[in-house]
Amino acid sequence: MPDSGYSRLRRRADIIAALAHPTRLLVVETLSEGSRTVSELAELVPVDMSTVSRHISVLRNAGILSCTVEGNRRRYSLKTPCVLNFLSCVEDIIEEGAEACAPLHVSDRHRGSSS
Repeated sequence: MPDSGYSRLRRRADIIAALAHPTRLLVVETLSEGSRTVSELAELVPVDMSTVSRHISVLRNAGILSCTVEGNRRRYSLKTPCVLNFLSCVEDIIEEGAEACAPLHVSDRHRGSSS
């Protein structure tokens, strides 16, 4: 595989890793409703403001969030709202996975064997 192809895959993995924390997912979902400050986001999660700031930094470094300065406040918003499509896909996987792992009833097994 050419190095540029592998670099692209690594970048994708970095972006997915940036989303791989419940607090960061909550931040992304909250910002889908509009921009917020760190203090506004900190009110929503059971961690201190410095921890929220670190999570925001991870999301910004991944290119998921943007920041605007208003006076002495920074407001964060989704830079790439298309990430919500990815999260919607994850929800589909969760729902389908639950169905795929559900035990079959005896009548369902018989129907499945004829196809």
